[in-house]
Amino acid sequence: MNLPKEYRELLKPKSVDSKIGTLLRTQANIHTVCEEAMCPNRGECFKEGTATFLILGNICTRNCAFCAIEHGYPQMPEIEEIDEIVNAIKEMQLKYVVLTSVTRDDINDGGASYFNNTVKAIKESNRDIKIEILIPDFKKNPDNLKYIENRYTDVLNHNIETVKELYSVIRPEAAYNISFEILKAAKNRNFITKTGIMLGLGETEHQIQEVISDISNANVDILTIGQYIKPRKNNFAVEKYYSQDEFDNWADYAYKKGIRKVVSGVFVRSSYHAHSIYKELS
Repeated sequence: MNLPKEYRELLKPKSVDSKIGTLLRTQANIHTVCEEAMCPNRGECFKEGTATFLILGNICTRNCAFCAIEHGYPQMPEIEEIDEIVNAIKEMQLKYVVLTSVTRDDINDGGASYFNNTVKAIKESNRDIKIEILIPDFKKNPDNLKYIENRYTDVLNHNIETVKELYSVIRPEAAYNISFEILKAAKNRNFITKTGIMLGLGETEHQIQEVISDISNANVDILTIGQYIKPRKNNFAVEKYYSQDEFDNWADYAYKKGIRKVVSGVFVRSSYHAHSIYKELS
């Protein structure tokens, strides 16, 4: 499918040279999802002094059809990773930090304890920093959320990504129902919860309505809706490019279903304007 003209204009290469970009390139054990997943907003976010850190390495044990992150057999994270992230956050003078990770099915708790240790180290360096974690499904086991202490984490995000009917193709190693169990368990533990979906993978209007209804029924506080854009030639093909008017209509539908905060647009990604969204809810 040909990329619409308005998309081509917005996707033109933009300079990401900045203090943050330079710092990240000099730290051997720091990765960002901004670069690894080739996020179209990375130049804007870097200039604003924000970045989403990718912990637990940059090799994923799963191979989702939409994702640009490398998959394979990861090594255990370097012991310097957490210290380097803490130091980088200090140097950037960040007030809001997003931590995410590759999926680590090779670790007993899926990396939950490591998430908590990283968040704790950041908070101990500066109690005023707000932290959002975008977590995998921790080996498809909601019980592993017990390792995440809500006294350190301010927002817990777990992306649904797509409609139930497409999971077998787009996320064959994940489970739609398990992801909702994770979101419900997080809400029961008094986290501010967040999730995101992509459009353009071949979903129907009814299926979009259904997944938004399921998100509302899970009492999720924040929903992001963005356009799927094929990151590499071997990733899943785009079935449809949505207009901004269509994204606005889906935001209206989600608000009517009772979701507290919705951000919906062509280049909206999980961490886009995360700090301002948190402040609005707070």
